[in-house]
Amino acid sequence: MPGWSTPAALRALRAVIVVCGLFALTDRVMGNLQIATFAAFGGFATLVLAAFAGTRRDKLLAHAMLALAGSALLSVGTLVSSSTAVAALATVPVTFAVFFAGIAGPNAASGATAALLAYVLPAASPGTIGMVPDRLLGWWMASVAGTAAVLILSPPLGENALRGAASELSCALADQLDAALNGTATEDQLAATIAFKHRLLARFTATPYRPTGLAAADQALATAVELLEWCTALTTDAIRERADLSGAAPPARRLLSSTSQILRDVATLLAGGHAQPDVDGLERCQADAVAGLERLSPAPREEFRAGAQASFHAHAIAVAVLALAAETLVASRNADPAWLEARRQRWYAGSNAAARAARRVSSISTAAHTHASIRSVWFVNSLRGAVALAAAVAVADLGSLQHGFWVVLGTLSVLRTNAASTGATALRAVAGTALGFVVGGILLVAIGSASTALWVALPLAVLVAAYAPGTAPFVVGQAAFTVTVAVLFNLIAPVGWKVGVVRIEDVAIGCTVSIVVGVLFWPRGVAAVVGDDLADAYRSGASYLQQAIDRVVGLRDGAPDAALPAATAGARLDEALRGLLAEQGTKHIARPDLWRLVGGSLRLRLTARAIAELPLDAGAIDVVREALQRRTDSLGAWYEQLAALVGRPSRVEPRPLEPPVFAPLGADRAPASYYGIWLCEHLSHLAEHLGELVVPAAQVAAIRRRPWWR
Repeated sequence: MPGWSTPAALRALRAVIVVCGLFALTDRVMGNLQIATFAAFGGFATLVLAAFAGTRRDKLLAHAMLALAGSALLSVGTLVSSSTAVAALATVPVTFAVFFAGIAGPNAASGATAALLAYVLPAASPGTIGMVPDRLLGWWMASVAGTAAVLILSPPLGENALRGAASELSCALADQLDAALNGTATEDQLAATIAFKHRLLARFTATPYRPTGLAAADQALATAVELLEWCTALTTDAIRERADLSGAAPPARRLLSSTSQILRDVATLLAGGHAQPDVDGLERCQADAVAGLERLSPAPREEFRAGAQASFHAHAIAVAVLALAAETLVASRNADPAWLEARRQRWYAGSNAAARAARRVSSISTAAHTHASIRSVWFVNSLRGAVALAAAVAVADLGSLQHGFWVVLGTLSVLRTNAASTGATALRAVAGTALGFVVGGILLVAIGSASTALWVALPLAVLVAAYAPGTAPFVVGQAAFTVTVAVLFNLIAPVGWKVGVVRIEDVAIGCTVSIVVGVLFWPRGVAAVVGDDLADAYRSGASYLQQAIDRVVGLRDGAPDAALPAATAGARLDEALRGLLAEQGTKHIARPDLWRLVGGSLRLRLTARAIAELPLDAGAIDVVREALQRRTDSLGAWYEQLAALVGRPSRVEPRPLEPPVFAPLGADRAPASYYGIWLCEHLSHLAEHLGELVVPAAQVAAIRRRPWWR
């Protein structure tokens, strides 16, 4: 049953006022059917099909862009409608461009269906170039009235729960580090910090859309949440290993103190305040701490090992917090995204000169592999939608169907889901759509063609159709939309119950076109791409880790060249994940488990980067060289097994994942330096968290091995 939702109620109220009001004005007062048609459909597109988020400024900008895009698409659709071949051919690039524009962020993706309605309505309906001015007038009346209604009748922006939870956790982590430095850390305080982490992750996984995209602030916020989770794991491990850091070496204490201050600045920014984290200062402090390791005075073996471990934890936490601060500055719009990109590239390339070259390589790589590639969720989905709508336009025209628009609209409706990866099965998705059309047709037959009854039914149908998305079953919204559009057509050109019958026939054809194209192009939808991208992220991250180890032990010259491919794989995974969450239906895997897999790939890249930043000192690790090689080989083999498990299914039954367990370093003698302990601790700490990935990886593997129609 539908549930109560204040935002949905306001959306429904806006739609009733604008759609019904504009239709009455343009049909009864102005008496222009073209203006009336496009004003009504434009209002529905602006207020129901598009759901823009953010501040009023964000919504105003999004609605303005939709109005401009719709105007261009409406004009093109009218121009190509006179020829079946031209209309079908033009639909491919037009539809592809609209769907592909969703990479710009959640608002762009949300407006795709609304923009396409402005194209398919004229493209699949009879029209001439002389109708364009009237159609544009109707569209712009709907755009202006709809935008005003959204700005006036929107719930006030409350506290951003996600940012608030992130701010609380950042502050708790700073308190935890300060307590450890003062020797006052307690188990209760640690438990409270972990509770803040769980609260943040609950907020993060509860959102229907992940806040990522090429919109830099949204993408940075999502990455900041993942980094906070990793910072919590690092801090928790450090405190449980040594709760009292008051006696740690001065370089480690200074580094932790600077890290704590950065965390407090991050908390202030996330809470909406003003702060300027001294990122460059923390980097200098980190470099000084690394450079001063070998200048420390000798100590007994156990003290030596304890000091090295404390130094390692300080360094690992600082690496994560540096990344967190940079992402937060962009998420809070206090830094230019170009600054963050330059800093990321310098981290991967190792120098400012290399960063400039790497940035060029990264741009080409991102365009080729993340977006303009069949491995890109946006590319494949856009191509699939373009072919489906082009086929629908061709079928509608060639079949001489009475209302070709319904064929295309039926295709567009089903394209909101994917053939087999919506969570609901393909059969359930089609059955729900068809049932909605049947229910709507029956209701229309009952209403008949009486003008008074139709005018009474119109606002009620619009109310239900606008309230249903997100609050009621799919069939309710489809039935209400059926009645809304059929009533509009009956008021424009009364033909009674035949409109409903024709629509059911034509939409059934549209559904068939969409399902056939979906099955042929992408039977498993985004879910398969997420699995492939998870495999790539872990394989490239493991290669980065291996090269980083080889470099610092003297087996490799130059910076790891796997750094940029690892970063690109992470970006591609982010895009695929956002596409998966945008799909309707359940995902067969709990969102926290999905985030755990994504976070594991981020931890792998961060660990590799932390090792790659260490100075070259091959002679200092002679005692632990063999242990390092064994640990690196074990991790590499495990990550390869994980990638094979979540990747493309093979005929060979996958083996159960068993995380490697590393034995303590030899107790008979101490390693030659802090440096050797650092390297081993990095790998050991990474291995300790592999067990968290076993169950989610097995779930992904099971999903990928199901028949596509289930």
